[in-house]
Amino acid sequence: MWTIIMRTVIVVVMTALFYLGARVPNLINIGNFAEWGRFKQFSLGLLITLGVLGILVLCFDFINALVCVIYIAMIWLLCDTAFWIIGKFTNLTFEHYYAGWIALILSVIALSLGWYLEHNVKQTTYNITTNKDISDLKIAMFADSHVGTTFNAEGFKKHLEKIQAQNPDIVVVVGDYVDDDTTKEDMIAATEALGQLKTKYGVYYVFGNHDKGYHGFHHRGYGADELINELTKNNIKVLLDETVSINNDFYLIGRRDASSYRKQRLLRQSMEELVKDLDKNKYMIVLDHQPTEYDEQSEAEVDLVLSGHTHGGQLYPFNQIGKWIKANDAIYGLEKRKNTNFVVTSGISNWALKFKTGTQSEFVVINIKNQALR
Repeated sequence: MWTIIMRTVIVVVMTALFYLGARVPNLINIGNFAEWGRFKQFSLGLLITLGVLGILVLCFDFINALVCVIYIAMIWLLCDTAFWIIGKFTNLTFEHYYAGWIALILSVIALSLGWYLEHNVKQTTYNITTNKDISDLKIAMFADSHVGTTFNAEGFKKHLEKIQAQNPDIVVVVGDYVDDDTTKEDMIAATEALGQLKTKYGVYYVFGNHDKGYHGFHHRGYGADELINELTKNNIKVLLDETVSINNDFYLIGRRDASSYRKQRLLRQSMEELVKDLDKNKYMIVLDHQPTEYDEQSEAEVDLVLSGHTHGGQLYPFNQIGKWIKANDAIYGLEKRKNTNFVVTSGISNWALKFKTGTQSEFVVINIKNQALR
């Protein structure tokens, strides 16, 4: 799947560069430029485009510079198409290349909005009712903090203050807490802050696909064991295909990440195995980083499944690709299958990319209410 995605990205980037190289010369109206010929004009346009790409690399990094170029090309194509349609049906002719200038303005607006949506974390609240005998419960959930991408440990503490202000009964961290580029110092400081949250039932954590690191121990100076030790030292409960009964009121089921099973051949238990000895009359909450096994989870009759991983689709209009290629069962939000509620968060931050145009960074508050008590 990743091979297909990478090849697709390469094709899209090359197409965007060549398209912009062909369109940029239309903005130039100086001297005898019109007499240069198409090849020379295109060469200059491509050179200008590559120059802009280089400036964006210096401002952000290579990956985010490519995102900017792709967005500029898409918006430019839409503007060209819109002006072509206007000219086709109104017989209007335009003295200047307005489509290009409008495209540049709209690109700046769109990418600025994407930067804002990535870096400004909102609160999303869901209210869920149940007929099961459970005390009213307030869950604070976040995933995909990828500490170091859009905030360091100090920035993370500020987000935790907002979570603490909601006075949750329990906090759950649903994977991708850290990343390959999260320094050991930031990991330790962020974990200490996470351990200082004051809740009724504590803080629980499950691994995501980035937490263990893809580049080995020496890249960031710690591995999965060191992360677990630091979390445990700060009274954060790490669940690896484990079930805990909370106050004899509800179950919390924390799953190994699905990628661990595929890539490292770790034993990831099925939902059927995890719930077989549980009292089905009690409320069951599953923490599973990747939203990939909805059918099995609904068949297991769990009540609530909490996931992240998708970043809410990240970039419009590509935000549904994960669902189309069946890499995920859902991309974002709350949905219900049979008697099971599923929540996927867009994440409190993001891996690598510094723009969100299809969603906004968030932490989630879930209020579970017992209908029988209403």
